[in-house]
Amino acid sequence: MTCPKTADQFIADHVRSIPPSGIREFFDLVQNQSGVISLGVGEPDFVTPWHIREAAIYALEHGRTSYTSNLGLLKLREAISGHLKQKFALDYDPAKQILIAVGVSEALDIALRAVLNPGDEVLYHEPCYVSYSPSVRLTHGVPVAVACRAENGFAISAPAIEQAVTPRSKALLLNFPTNPTGGTLTRVELLQIAEVVLRHDLLVITDEIYSDLTFEGEHVSIASLPGMRERTVFLHGFSKAYAMTGFRIGYACGPAEIIEAMMRIHQYSMLCASIISQEAALEAILHGEADVAEMREQYRVRRNFLVSALNAMGLNCHLPRGSFYAFPSVESTGLTSKEFAVRLLQAEQVACVPGSAFGPSGEGYLRCCFATSLDQLQVAAERIERFVKKCRPSN
Repeated sequence: MTCPKTADQFIADHVRSIPPSGIREFFDLVQNQSGVISLGVGEPDFVTPWHIREAAIYALEHGRTSYTSNLGLLKLREAISGHLKQKFALDYDPAKQILIAVGVSEALDIALRAVLNPGDEVLYHEPCYVSYSPSVRLTHGVPVAVACRAENGFAISAPAIEQAVTPRSKALLLNFPTNPTGGTLTRVELLQIAEVVLRHDLLVITDEIYSDLTFEGEHVSIASLPGMRERTVFLHGFSKAYAMTGFRIGYACGPAEIIEAMMRIHQYSMLCASIISQEAALEAILHGEADVAEMREQYRVRRNFLVSALNAMGLNCHLPRGSFYAFPSVESTGLTSKEFAVRLLQAEQVACVPGSAFGPSGEGYLRCCFATSLDQLQVAAERIERFVKKCRPSN
């Protein structure tokens, strides 16, 4: 008679190999600290604008508590279609080419599950959002990181992508503006990347959740370039620009065949996104542009202050052109990114995320989220400067 399995032995091998989130792992340490100023979790400090919350309350009070279509409310998909046409020069059929998901995270997951076969490679830029590589591995794909550098504004280059392509490459995953670096891509850079994509017959999955938080230059979606809409899955959502993280609403747009495949997965897992959240999202996309503009300008002021302060204290930091993250180098202190983050938390009660959480290319950097009040940022900067002076090796 064989010994019964332990609970741990029932876990699938590919899940067992997935490491815990570097962000969450670090913030377990924060829970035991008091008086901490957090520049860590990437969440707006703004409350969702009242008229958006009111739309959710109105829907609830009027009994809108049913399931929706698996694709989501048609009126929301129609509003998204109009919004994308106006802002991104993208034309999607709301009946067949748009799916409402439970956040962009679910949209990314079902996009990968819909298109990858075991062993297919997905190219992505690094440093990157912590879930990209694990999401590919959980769908039995092979993540292939392409390193980005501070001297290039953390933009990914077409030659670097070309060098990473193999016969097994199937998709390119982009996120610009980028979490954690704030890097962006110009139209010229995207056109060069599109040439590589077309030459190697790749699919593009583009996560543009931070596009409304672009501070300089125009935001261009790769899906809007010649020949790209037919081979691109465009992901977006409401969490960042509209301060709606807890509503968990994202969406995917793309060729009808891929959206249909994604919907098949979605209908057997999530079924549909919350109708109350969808009603709130409808209000946001129809009447929330002024809110977005106001929050973006406040982020710009905070960005300018924090980046200037970091550079002044000797932590070299490029100026992020989008998102709400600064990504300074801590190499001058002689500490690893994790050592710096842990010791900063212990000594000065400031929480930032080690760059290593975002992949090996992030080592030597620190992610500082400036989605917090200017007053708090000023205090945090004073504490970081004090810590840097203490830990930097003497000449």
